[in-house]
Amino acid sequence: MQLYTKILIGLVLGVVVGLVANVLALTWLQSALAFIEPVGTAFIRLITMVVVPLVAASLLIGTASLGDLRKLGRIGGKTVVYYLSTTAVAVTIGIVLSNVVQPGGRIDAATRDTLSAAFAEEAGQRVALAAEKPSIQETLLGMIPTNPIQAAANMELLPLIVFTILFGAALTLVAEERRRAVLTFAEGVNDAVMVLIDWIMKLAPYAVFALIATVVSQFGLDLLRSLLVYTLTVTAGLLLHALGTFSFIIRFLVKMNPVTFFRRVAEAPLVAFSTSSSNATLPVTMETAEENLGISREVSSFVLPLGATINMDGTALYQAVATMFIAQIYGIPLDIGAQLTIVLTATLASIGAAGVPSAGIIILVLVLQSVGLGTQAAAGIALILGVDRILDMLRTAVNVTGDLTAASFIARTEGEALVPRPMDHPVAMRKV
Repeated sequence: MQLYTKILIGLVLGVVVGLVANVLALTWLQSALAFIEPVGTAFIRLITMVVVPLVAASLLIGTASLGDLRKLGRIGGKTVVYYLSTTAVAVTIGIVLSNVVQPGGRIDAATRDTLSAAFAEEAGQRVALAAEKPSIQETLLGMIPTNPIQAAANMELLPLIVFTILFGAALTLVAEERRRAVLTFAEGVNDAVMVLIDWIMKLAPYAVFALIATVVSQFGLDLLRSLLVYTLTVTAGLLLHALGTFSFIIRFLVKMNPVTFFRRVAEAPLVAFSTSSSNATLPVTMETAEENLGISREVSSFVLPLGATINMDGTALYQAVATMFIAQIYGIPLDIGAQLTIVLTATLASIGAAGVPSAGIIILVLVLQSVGLGTQAAAGIALILGVDRILDMLRTAVNVTGDLTAASFIARTEGEALVPRPMDHPVAMRKV
């Protein structure tokens, strides 16, 4: 049985057990699930543990292997334009759905006030954190690390990526024998990390069960019922973007059957759904791209770490629906100009908030302020915090799928055949 099948089984069992514990109010089962939750936490810590060495080694190898700085610029330019374009499409989908469904018009004032009161304190903390957001100038300067080692220690991936790209570009101009020595070391680190990932992923099905069951058992059905239309609108938008936009790109630009693509990459979004972290999923994403899609290391090692940091298709779509939802609840009309402002702000902020804690809330506050809803920010965020956890899982899965779609597109434009490794390859798709 393939690993992603085992992960899917763990996911389904976790949902079922969590629902049983929640609906029947089985406190003993909820306690048992809370007891095994550290298994999931340990998995996230283990997979996060290898992110920095994987990014540093693979990106260095990929950049130095390009050999031509013009090729590096070409791939980098295409990647950034692609990410901005798909993010803008995602935001547009969210706005169109919100106009059609009107999720904010289906919740009564009493429920609105109850939810606002229940999550007022946490919402205030999130808004206060967002108020500490760096300026555009500080964000740009923050991309240049004063100490790359410190950036790595703090899991600040964007500064680490910038340093590694510059170091790899410089390495292309170093004498061949010295360049080869550095690359040999990096290749050894990369290979060892891949072995670690194989070991860690054996824990994935059990970790997924523990993580999902705990979340579902704590996730109140009454709350979900109150925000059902909003939740379904976000979910529908995410599915439309994943199965519509991505499928179009895969079918007509990558020239691959979308069903084949989604089957090959299934493991990565499943892990992303469970961990709610693109960074934590990055090792699985990169391995999936190289082994199951046949994407070269020079492309995957550049496109995917950058995507895990700045590509937020699912998050940006969620911001659009949340903003429209909050405006509709408070009866504040948003004209075409305001809605275009949402598209622009959510698209650009997805990069501007990269590497900042609670980036999703920061983007939402920025978007709310851009259309004159700053005074409703705390109350509005309080309304949606209750269901944010499950939606965070969904949008992270879409973000990771978008990263893999981007890597496939960039690889195809670079003339790659996208042939997966044969099953008898020593590091081919895992079966455990």
